[in-house]
Order: sequence, then structure tokens, then C-alpha cells
Amino acid sequence: MKFGVQVNCYRQTWKGIRTSIETMEAGRWNSLWFADHFVPPPGPREDEPLTAFEGYTLIAVAAGMTKRLKLGHLVLGNTYRNPALLAKMATTLDHASEGRFTLALGAGWFRREHEAYGWDFPTMKERQDRFQEACELIRMLFTADGPVDYNGQYYKLDQAPLSPGCYQKPHIPIMVGGTGERRTLRTLAMHGDIMNLDGWAGQGMSIEVFRHKVNVLKQHCEDVGREPGEIKLTALMPLQITDDKEKAQEFIRRLGSGSMAGPRNYLVDRIGEFIAEGIDEIMFGAIPTGDVEAFQQVEEEIVAVFP
Repeated sequence: MKFGVQVNCYRQTWKGIRTSIETMEAGRWNSLWFADHFVPPPGPREDEPLTAFEGYTLIAVAAGMTKRLKLGHLVLGNTYRNPALLAKMATTLDHASEGRFTLALGAGWFRREHEAYGWDFPTMKERQDRFQEACELIRMLFTADGPVDYNGQYYKLDQAPLSPGCYQKPHIPIMVGGTGERRTLRTLAMHGDIMNLDGWAGQGMSIEVFRHKVNVLKQHCEDVGREPGEIKLTALMPLQITDDKEKAQEFIRRLGSGSMAGPRNYLVDRIGEFIAEGIDEIMFGAIPTGDVEAFQQVEEEIVAVFP
């Protein structure tokens, strides 16, 4: 069983982020992830001047600081970067990290940062249409033997080469962020390699929710002629170990029903349910950035239980 951490990069210092990376590299962790926002989400306007480190730059720096951790984002927003440029950035990082990078992409949702930086924020339908095109285009670039033509409604390529290509074979894994049942999971079935149940997104972190989303994905795979077993299953799970019932309830109230909090044995049992359902990796969130003891507690009390 594999475990990672989404290290918080908002309202933080670089020293704290660096300490988290170094602690993870020295431990049992499999993967390191950052989010991708430009003002701290989804907070009040008075929080906007607080730090928000740019996610792709961070993961590139982390690649140079580490030798074994897998690297990625939860998740990159499609509205921020041209997808062909993103494919080029991905293969560059894939080579520099010697095959440790996962390209994780979502449709984009945070209106305020688009307003702040002067970017268009299309309708939900257009964002989903753009996202589907972007995933298709990127997969074509990752898997093509030569230059790629693409003529979509929003994106176009004219004999675009991708050199270097992917370091990983057959190609860099593509995580499709989100579990919207009508569009997002269908895009995953068509063009992605990894599903992620996002505990920050307000969905309940229950085995019933996870099982339902996987069944929806399986139906989409059947519809598009894809083998469901080709797609890995993951979850981002904000987590707190505590024997204090009121503290656990406050954590879940503050961070949402996608969070897990409680005694160590309770959390181990809950994680075991997901493992029994075939999950490949769990990424923990809400471990205090730069807090070495907090990272080590989760590693020793949770990660070490699942060899």
C-alpha cells in the first residue's frame, strides 16, 4: 500500500515547505503533492495577500531536492496553462526526475483567482469541454510517435512535436482530478490513468461514496470501451490523529465531510476499508507544514501499519 502527502503551500513559509519535503524523503512516504492556486483558497479577501507558492515551480524544485519520492499536483487547473505547453513542461520534469512525475489536471473551479489575475472564467460546461479536449490532446502528445495535429473547438496543434517525449513508459500517468459523475469521470475513462477522490471537495470520505464513484467510472469505461483495471484508484484524505472527540468533530466540521479524524485504531480501520476496495494510494492532507513530529506521527502510527 502506498501513501503520500499533499503539503500545504498556502499561508506558509518556504522553510516549512522545505522541511516537509526533507522529512518525507527521509521517511516511508511514496509521494509528494502540491495544490495549484494563486491566492489562498477559498478564504476571505483579507487572506489574499498571504503566501500562495506557485505549485508547478514548487514540484520542480522538489524534484531537485529528492531522489525517490513520486511527484505531482492535486491538481493543476486547466484554465491556467495551455495544455500543449503543460505537456512540454511535464516531459521536461519527467526526464529531470527520472520518471517520478504524474500529470494531474482538473477543469478549474476557483473564480476569485481568475478575477484577481485577469483570466477568463468560462461557464461550467465550457470548462468541462475544454478539460476534455485538454486531456485528449495531452494523451495524444504523450503517446504519438511523431508530431501531432489537433483540431478541437478550443485547442489546435499544427504538427506539434513533443521532444523529449515521456521518460516513463508507456507514458507519464495522467490523473483526472474530480469525480463529477456525468463529465469528469467520463473524461477519465476516455483519457486518464488515475482517479482521485478529493477529500477537500465536500464529498463524504466514506467507503460507500468511494464504491459508488468507482462503479460510475466502471460504467463509463464500459461505454467507451476501456478496461476499468487500467485506471488506478486514489484518494486525498485530510487527516488528524486524536483521542479527543470534540477536537475530531471540530476538525471535520472545519475541513468538511471528506476529512477523517479520531483515534489511531479508528483511522487504521477506516483506511483498511479503502484498501479492501482496491485503492492504490492515499494522500493525506492537513498535516501541519514544517511540523516534523506531526509527519512522523502519521508515518509511524498509520503508514507503518500497512507494509
